[in-house]
Amino acid sequence: MMGYEFQFILPIILISFFSTSAIVIDAIFLRNKSIGFYYSLAGLGITVISAIYSLIKANVALIPLHHSDRLITKGMLVFSGYSAFFDIIFCIAGILTILASKQYLIREYREINEYYSLLLLSIAGMMIIAHANNLLVLFIGIELMSISFYILAGFFRNNLRSVEAGLKYFLLGAFATGFLLYGMALIYGATGSIGINKAGFFMSAVGKAPLILSIGVGLLIIGLSFKVAAFPFHQWAPDVYQGAPTVVSGFMSTAGKAAALIAMVIIIRPLVPTDIDHQQLKQIYNGDTIRLIIGLISAATMMIGNITALVQKNVKRMLAYSSVAHAGYLLMGIVANNPKGWDGIAFYAVAYMFMQIGAFVVISIFERDNEFNMEISDYAGLSKTHPVIAAMMAVFMFSLTGIPPFAGFIGKYYLFASVIQSGYIWLAIVAVVASIISIYFYIGLVISMYFKEPEEKIQQADKGLSYITLGIASFALIIFGIFPSFIINLSHRCFNLFLF
Repeated sequence: MMGYEFQFILPIILISFFSTSAIVIDAIFLRNKSIGFYYSLAGLGITVISAIYSLIKANVALIPLHHSDRLITKGMLVFSGYSAFFDIIFCIAGILTILASKQYLIREYREINEYYSLLLLSIAGMMIIAHANNLLVLFIGIELMSISFYILAGFFRNNLRSVEAGLKYFLLGAFATGFLLYGMALIYGATGSIGINKAGFFMSAVGKAPLILSIGVGLLIIGLSFKVAAFPFHQWAPDVYQGAPTVVSGFMSTAGKAAALIAMVIIIRPLVPTDIDHQQLKQIYNGDTIRLIIGLISAATMMIGNITALVQKNVKRMLAYSSVAHAGYLLMGIVANNPKGWDGIAFYAVAYMFMQIGAFVVISIFERDNEFNMEISDYAGLSKTHPVIAAMMAVFMFSLTGIPPFAGFIGKYYLFASVIQSGYIWLAIVAVVASIISIYFYIGLVISMYFKEPEEKIQQADKGLSYITLGIASFALIIFGIFPSFIINLSHRCFNLFLF
């Protein structure tokens, strides 16, 4: 039994080891800036292999592990296919970001090894979130990720926008942390337990729920909505994403959003009635109320994010507002709370990781001083001066819009279909309208690249290893868009092993 548990906990052990040892290696090899780069890549590569192995093993040993009282972790961590699936997403996002970061950091600021250590620490926090089976563990994971993001957002210390982004993110993030912690305290006061999977907590959360428990769950939803950048707690996202280093913005808006989303899944899923429970809604009115609240947040997030993105002239800020809208799309899967919804969340998280990181990496190649070459008009005629990069950017924009045959279309299809299947047709209609609105600014950038003459040629940049990230991202979006069954089937198996 201990051997099985060690296999499942190994990814967390590995990422914890590599993230902490990277700090020591930074101190030892202070002048060799490449050591941290290669060490981080190697650490994430080994961790993702371990996570894949855990995913393969999950269907063999999950149930006896989950129900055993003799675990090393004492039930504070859960080992499931869904957790391992998101472990892989976090590590791949980290690898893609690190590959694109080296040349960007050298050009824009300077390559400091602490950057790679902070990335690893944030990924360690994300993986702890994905495996949390205890409110305290969940809080530790969220804070480890968030503190690393605060520093990374303000990493360019001689850039006013970056410092402002880091400070704003820290102040508002600390405020949201207060909601999280107070909500957890109220839940503990109402149930006498901080274990997420305790039957008493679930049974108390539906039916005749105490007022203190309802308030606690509400505060948790508020705190996690901030982390996901859902309306009305999204105001920080545009300023932070615009001011932060561009490759960091891509990482925060994908892996960070996925981690916050899985935290919402862990908390909300047991409180939301499934389709099987539909005829019993009168007995679980509170659960259905939570479902409606999340649905309203999802609808408002999609509409506000896309409408606000319409008027943006800065590409980075436009992607920041559209990132808010995509949080709304992902929340639809939680509202649906059915297998199609969980498949949609998993698939869209993968697709969104590739298309959003890819788009931000393209911006990072051409920007100067985190300020110049950032307007949509600056990309006019890019297809003539940089045809390969323009083609890749077009793939990312088409996928973000949800145009077939790219992966973004498949993800949206599953999310839309899941809420229709659950009876939330109005939410699907809002999502379709929001997607139609997004066509204007996504396709507008493509039109600028291909059908407008440049006022002046964008300065050539040393792409370094960014081409690897762009190649992987664009290739994955095309392949998963044409052959989505691999991710869908994998997600479906992981959902069956998801026993929170």
